[in-house]
Amino acid sequence: MPFLGQDWRSPGWRWVKTADGWKRSEPFSPALDGNSQHSDISHTVILTDDDDEEIYSTEHCEFATKKRKKDHCRSNTDSQCFYREKWIYVHKESTRERHGYCTLGEAFNRLDFSSAVQDIRRFNYVVKLLQLIAKSQLTSLSGAAQKNYFNILDKIVRKVLEDQYNPRLIKDLLQDLSSTLCILIRGVGKSVLVGNINIWICRLETILVWQQQLKNLQMNKQVNNGLTLSDLPLHMLNNILYRFSDGWDIITLGQVTPTLYMLSEDRQLWKKLCQYHFAEKQFCRHLILSEKGHIDWKLMYFALQKYYPIKEQYGDTLHFCRHCSILFWKDTGHPCTASDPNTCLMPVSPQHFIDLFKF
Repeated sequence: MPFLGQDWRSPGWRWVKTADGWKRSEPFSPALDGNSQHSDISHTVILTDDDDEEIYSTEHCEFATKKRKKDHCRSNTDSQCFYREKWIYVHKESTRERHGYCTLGEAFNRLDFSSAVQDIRRFNYVVKLLQLIAKSQLTSLSGAAQKNYFNILDKIVRKVLEDQYNPRLIKDLLQDLSSTLCILIRGVGKSVLVGNINIWICRLETILVWQQQLKNLQMNKQVNNGLTLSDLPLHMLNNILYRFSDGWDIITLGQVTPTLYMLSEDRQLWKKLCQYHFAEKQFCRHLILSEKGHIDWKLMYFALQKYYPIKEQYGDTLHFCRHCSILFWKDTGHPCTASDPNTCLMPVSPQHFIDLFKF
């Protein structure tokens, strides 16, 4: 039960339980002066500095301490919001049970993308999502979401520099992010980004440093006396190439050995890749013939990629429950009330994730 003071804005008097019942605590109360268990009761502290004296109550000291902690948390770039539950209810309108709206920044904070970066199945998914946010949704992020965004970006860069894992993806992400920031900071008369303009200039400088580090990245040569990729039979190497869904990955693998280069130039391989990503009607609009009169499927793939989106493949994605309207990682689960939860799940692509929070 709260005990309100005269001012309705105050938290009320402070009460303590004694042998004679509940009593209101007062500064230097004789009844509570010798009681050790109530040593945390409000009292008066006198601080002396030369000839000046200032009197502070414990409540003022506690307020100052909390304010310092809050300022330190705000100034700390590594600060990040953590939540026990790794799911979020997606609601787009206020109801009697729920007030307010679910924003992109709130979802970005709640879904633990920081841990998802360390999972190789989710790495490409998170990078693609950050890239889409950098292109169109950067201005909609709150201050806390901005810190989480750049903290996750920092972890991605560190992972690539340490493990040399898929640097091409992060290079494209940083390029899109730096281009967007240059437009918003320099091209727009007044910055539309949340936060001080000097903070964003510092972040832009950090992005340029990351780009230079990735440009100077040297791949570590693996020393292995066991079985290597070159020792595999041709049909197995060819089977590996046919499982790639990205043309740049095929070209990169083809640069490893002359044998892989020969297999990566196979016309049938690029034809299958084009048929997987694009429709036959799109082929007719952008036909590219070789000198021998045959269709150059490799050039066709990169030409069609400029005009049409390609299919995206990820090891793991976020899922949306149509019954509960909850967005979550599948292995973490969510409190579903459906009789058969698996029938209500729907995988969410990065673009679909962005679209969920467009009102």
